[in-house]
Amino acid sequence: MKCWITKSGITIHRVVWGRCNCYLVSDGGRFLLVDAGGKKSWKSLDGGLKRLSVTKDSAISLVLTHCHFDHAENAAIFKKTYKASIIVHTSEADCLKNGDNPPIRGAIFLAKILTGMAAGTKLLARLRYEPADYDVLVDEKLALEPFGFPGFILHTPGHSPGSISVVIDNEAAIVGDAMFGVFSGSVFPPFADDTRSMVESWKKLRDTGCGIYLPAHGWERRRDVLERQYEKYRKVYDL
Repeated sequence: MKCWITKSGITIHRVVWGRCNCYLVSDGGRFLLVDAGGKKSWKSLDGGLKRLSVTKDSAISLVLTHCHFDHAENAAIFKKTYKASIIVHTSEADCLKNGDNPPIRGAIFLAKILTGMAAGTKLLARLRYEPADYDVLVDEKLALEPFGFPGFILHTPGHSPGSISVVIDNEAAIVGDAMFGVFSGSVFPPFADDTRSMVESWKKLRDTGCGIYLPAHGWERRRDVLERQYEKYRKVYDL
């Protein structure tokens, strides 16, 4: 189980890796889970949390970086099992409450073909998940100090309207699908509702000063990769 430790001692464990990476932020007896993953990963997620001493009596919250099914399918069972509160962006709160997916569009050629077809819309409808009630809403920014962590949640739209990222100690950012960590030297996701907004969100994340970015798909990305990608695409969108 890979982990990162900030200078102040906050630990970030990648408890699930694969279809959707899920990260557990911990500091003593306080925990923050970022994304819950798909239902096929529930046993892996539950087992990983237990190995890290998370119980139903732990102080734990779930941050959904956005409400696509591969990130939110386990939200309802996680909330029930661990008596957790759920944090989500205001613009996707109804998606979570209804078990719906926010819109998705292709950002690269093949993905554009897939999402441009009527079948793309029908597919998202078939991929509905068990609804869950949210507890805390994020607008532009939410401080994490009340939850026991030095950091904040930042609105980083682009992949979806309500995409958010978790910034810890201004050192590490857990970014959901705001960045993609699969293709070498790139952070560009194959899917994005608004690619211009996505690049603007990269600037927000760069300006936090973080040196490490942890995406939901693939591997970590360092600051130099983000800076090169931002400089490339800001010119495309005249930012």
